[in-house]
Amino acid sequence: MSELVRFGTCSWKYESWKGIIYPEFGEINFLEEYAKSFDSVEVDQWFWSLFTPGKPPALPKVKDAEEYASVTPDNFRFTIKVPNSITLTHFYPKYTGGKLEQNPWFLSGELWKSFVDSISPLHSKTAALILQFEYLNKQKMPDPNLFFGLLERFFRDAGNGLPLAVEIRNPNFLTREFFTLLHDLEVVPVFLQGYFMPPVFEIIDKFKDLLGERIIIRLHGPDRSSIEEKTGGVWDRIVEPKDVEISRLTRLLEMLKGMDTEVYLNVNNHYEGSAPLTINKIKKGLGDI
Repeated sequence: MSELVRFGTCSWKYESWKGIIYPEFGEINFLEEYAKSFDSVEVDQWFWSLFTPGKPPALPKVKDAEEYASVTPDNFRFTIKVPNSITLTHFYPKYTGGKLEQNPWFLSGELWKSFVDSISPLHSKTAALILQFEYLNKQKMPDPNLFFGLLERFFRDAGNGLPLAVEIRNPNFLTREFFTLLHDLEVVPVFLQGYFMPPVFEIIDKFKDLLGERIIIRLHGPDRSSIEEKTGGVWDRIVEPKDVEISRLTRLLEMLKGMDTEVYLNVNNHYEGSAPLTINKIKKGLGDI
């Protein structure tokens, strides 16, 4: 199983993980220490890049990518969220006084090239660049087929040799047409557990004939505010156990193993309260099968 499943967390710099995967005392490089426990991680810090209209999007600093590459072993892999300046159709209303204003960089090939160049030190360790799209209502995207067409054109033009992945947050877009498009273009599908999306077990089973060699499963809880209130932002214990889901997940991973599908399992603190402890539970469940 280990050769087909890579376990990782969504981000890594949490003081409250000291005593779990980090030393309790002393100066540490968080990512370097993290890589002693896990062989992959999701980078989300570069996602937040689109702010006030007229202000250029923020892109990664090459020196940060160089550092991340230098402190991780050769077999370590990153799944990297693409800046939301590329994936948002419109600016967030809080930056426009509540008005719906189009984002001129949406699926911009020029901005995409600049982003890819900015993370060049990580290219050899990149398992996927994740384009995460928000919930696209009819006001922002009137027709799923329009969205699929824009995606297809973007992916055909984006050829840079790096694996690409897509996460969408409108259940109505999870159609056979969507998964066929990803399959035909060899784009990695991202399955999100949480945020009011259908359970990943059902969606993966429904479209398993269209899965490629690799998929990403992201474990998030359904209600961020509730679990943040329970933890107080201290992520060192399980506060909302999801044992039934995890049992289903272990069976799903076994099925995917039988299909020779490589899985990147990205776990968020918001899923149960502590991503490293959740991963320990999943690994134990796999060992019990």
